[in-house]
Amino acid sequence: MAETEKITINMNVVDLGKVDLLVDQGFYSNRTDFIRSSIRNQLATHAADLESLLVRKEFVVGVVKYSRKELEKLLASNEKVEMKIIGLLILDEDIDVELAVKTIKSLQVKGVFKANAAVKQALGKL
Repeated sequence: MAETEKITINMNVVDLGKVDLLVDQGFYSNRTDFIRSSIRNQLATHAADLESLLVRKEFVVGVVKYSRKELEKLLASNEKVEMKIIGLLILDEDIDVELAVKTIKSLQVKGVFKANAAVKQALGKL
């Protein structure tokens, strides 16, 4: 199963009551099931818009992981990478700020970004 992230939403009490009624009547197994289904339906509704944005903006969709070794190869070849990720970006914990800054030209993550705190702080300024 894909990695998941916990989110928190605020709903007014009437909408929440309606969700609970649908759950009670067996339309959904619980509130989370209702919310997941609603999100998927909206993503399906906007699928063409998303596809157009993904192509035009050159985003990578999914899980992207960079190791220290991969960034060192970029550094050795004097290359910088532009990271545009929808999903999850993981920079290994042993990547230091200097290596990250020297090899990452720009960073845009729509989703989750995992790296050590110092690297996240340094790249947050890009």
